[in-house]
Amino acid sequence: MVMGFSLHLLLLFVHSVICSSGQTFPYMTSYVQEVTSRFFDYIVVGGGTAGCPLAATLSEKFSVLLVERGGSPYGDPFILETKHYGHSLLQTDEYTSVAQSFVSEDGVSNLRGRVLGGSSALNGGFYSRASEDFAEKVGWDHEGVRDAYEWVESRIISKSDLTPWSYVAAFSFLEAGIFPYNGFSLEHIPGTKIGSSLFDEQGRRRLSSDLLQAGNPSNIIVLLNATVKNVIFDTNCKHSTRYEKTARGIRFIKSDGSSNQTFEAYLNQPDSSSSWGDVILTAGALGSPQILLLSGIGPQEHLKNFGIPLVLDMGVGEGMQDNPGLAILADSKPQNRTPEPPKVAGITDDLEIIIEAGILPISLNATVIPIAAKIAFPESVGKLELSSTDPRANPSVTFNYLSSKKDQAQCVKLGQLIERVVRSESIAFLLGSNEHQNKLMSTEEELQKLCKKNVRTFYHYHGGCTKGSVVDKNYRVYGVMGLRVIDGSTFLESPGTNPMATLLMLGRYQGVKILQDRKEASYSNP
Repeated sequence: MVMGFSLHLLLLFVHSVICSSGQTFPYMTSYVQEVTSRFFDYIVVGGGTAGCPLAATLSEKFSVLLVERGGSPYGDPFILETKHYGHSLLQTDEYTSVAQSFVSEDGVSNLRGRVLGGSSALNGGFYSRASEDFAEKVGWDHEGVRDAYEWVESRIISKSDLTPWSYVAAFSFLEAGIFPYNGFSLEHIPGTKIGSSLFDEQGRRRLSSDLLQAGNPSNIIVLLNATVKNVIFDTNCKHSTRYEKTARGIRFIKSDGSSNQTFEAYLNQPDSSSSWGDVILTAGALGSPQILLLSGIGPQEHLKNFGIPLVLDMGVGEGMQDNPGLAILADSKPQNRTPEPPKVAGITDDLEIIIEAGILPISLNATVIPIAAKIAFPESVGKLELSSTDPRANPSVTFNYLSSKKDQAQCVKLGQLIERVVRSESIAFLLGSNEHQNKLMSTEEELQKLCKKNVRTFYHYHGGCTKGSVVDKNYRVYGVMGLRVIDGSTFLESPGTNPMATLLMLGRYQGVKILQDRKEASYSNP
């Protein structure tokens, strides 16, 4: 109790410092008692990349509770300072670290964000929009998408500040045949390009949570260190004529407390169904399907195994994908360079292969330079299932990396491309060594073995609540009133060079659409 009180005071202090610098953040608290049994127009579950811009947008007109299972990133130099890029990923665990570690059933280590700001507080910060083809495929409005991207970009995105390594990376990609050179570009186009970044000119990381200032802070409460256990449903709601069930709130626990001590928060219940809000899951590609399953929405037999009463039988957890990646170290021995996020990307093979390179810490005083590439459109598909009824435990996820022959062939191409990059004159000049140039190129058989042994994640996993299967075109869960999922779990593929830009945009875009729909409904049902 004393530790929790101290944490609360620390958060309030950091919050007051931020506000005194001219910024206005919403009220943040870790005291669940301040939220318990209260009513809100919208409850957003997950204060990450999509959840923060969504909450900010909805707060322009409505009251919003934003629930985040982790703590505040503000005041943590390992998160906020460019020179400490990657340090927050060095010490991870399943229950307390800002980056939660998990291992897929394939045996591949992975991470997920557990802090306000989500993965935007931990990743490389590379910002690149999705292709126009992707937006058309998912049915988004072109003008609305553009406006949402620009809303994000005007607030937290900066043009990358190039360093000697950035130039070396760009030249090495060009030497490897990744043409044309596109210079600086926000667009997802073939060739070598410089992207934008969350890291600004002062060496500070901007976060999705910074966007909370862009709404109406007085309409938002941010509940930190609280993990949602399940959605609460009302089967007898008078507004349920078109739906089997209606979401009326959430049940949650303290992230560091007992799973048996639960608390609740509720949606406002106005007389008119046109003014009914939503519980909106933005907990990511692992968190959102996990919460639906814990709430009784998912495959009947699987839920039965955990003694969870069935609410709706549907394919939650299906369609899980990760982009298989491969990495080769440019430097054979660790050095003590300043860590550096990737600022240059190479996009080739009809957009099917994406390559990046940064300087990554492996300890507080040692770094390596991995040249890493991913398969952009893998065929291999897996699934997500519960491993426990404790919402803090990682679910069981299988990605089935390289299970298709096409993916295996693409991985060989990844290896060939990476080898061309590490053998480039540009990298040899930087390292002062032609070590890689003196080696023979690997055979196809050798690369097949390398892929099988060393396939890795790019941290761009998605699916589990896919659009058209679990949610409709408006991201409403089929058969449930007042419940939506708006995050990467709805994607059938990872958009753009990196999905972060599109997730930020999606939160804003869908928030605007919800506000517009509410406004139109109020005109037709005054």
